[in-house]
Amino acid sequence: MPVSLQKGQKVSLTKGNPGLKKVVVGLGWDVNAFDTGGDFDLDTAAFLLTDAGKVASSDDFVFYGNLSHKSGSVAHMGDNLTGAGDGDDEQIKIDLSLVPPTVTRIAFTCTIYEAEKRHQNFGQVSNAFIRIYNEENGEELLRYDLGEDFSIETAVVFGEVYRNGEEWKFNAIGSGYQGGLAALCANYGVEVG
Repeated sequence: MPVSLQKGQKVSLTKGNPGLKKVVVGLGWDVNAFDTGGDFDLDTAAFLLTDAGKVASSDDFVFYGNLSHKSGSVAHMGDNLTGAGDGDDEQIKIDLSLVPPTVTRIAFTCTIYEAEKRHQNFGQVSNAFIRIYNEENGEELLRYDLGEDFSIETAVVFGEVYRNGEEWKFNAIGSGYQGGLAALCANYGVEVG
């Protein structure tokens, strides 16, 4: 039975699942198309962070323009341009055994592509969630439904997987940012060209 989390809650992924190596992080959402009349393109990303809370290099930013980390530990499964349908809209696979020792946290984010130009924000997005399941047996380990009503934010940090000694844990964050992907990149130390 998956653990259903509230904002700010933390739960261990590996304590009750010894030997857990491969997980899939699924993110999903629905959009209110009547708000702008335009299509929404939401993009997920993973930032592989050091103890300082920053990436060591721009290679530690996995998104639609860099689908896999050089270590093989994180792989983005591709960009869903519409978010139509049920279930996960985008997925990121993680092999916990391959995460470099210098990476202590992996943050999972979602941004709205060209949000300012299209006059879109997360106030027009509903039913957003992040879930993690065991890739090897399909068992859902946890789910966090973002109940917050974001009105002006164009980027949201859904949650993060982090090391705690020998354990891997998940933190349900659910915090919004104005400024879209650029704001997230600045926050996590990614140089944007």
